[in-house]
Amino acid sequence: MGDDVLKINGLETALGQLKVTNEVIAILAGIAAMEEDGVYAMSGGITGELAQALGIKNLSKGVKIETDEEGIHVNIYVIVELGVRIPEVAWSIQEKVKKMVEKMTGSKVVEVNIHVQGVNIYKPKEDLK
Repeated sequence: MGDDVLKINGLETALGQLKVTNEVIAILAGIAAMEEDGVYAMSGGITGELAQALGIKNLSKGVKIETDEEGIHVNIYVIVELGVRIPEVAWSIQEKVKKMVEKMTGSKVVEVNIHVQGVNIYKPKEDLK
């Protein structure tokens, strides 16, 4: 299996097969993570910050996907709001991401690792909109 493509089992026909790129899976995981209360932002590193500075919206920011014969491995990098219980937010993100990715791809999510990269102590999330 390729490093950046997930072949969806059971969706092969005489016309071909369905493959989903890791970028698409990362977007799904990022959307699910951002829906969680207590998540301020995704942490995208220098590449994500550069894209944001150029006005490019990167929906997969802060998400790394790996696929292998076992299934999908997800690593999510977040910045949380001050005052939230980090373990509860992380568990909820794990459940939401697993559920969404499995539902949308039909493939097994092996693990969802949450990496808390920071805590927002400055301004409310609403100020970013």
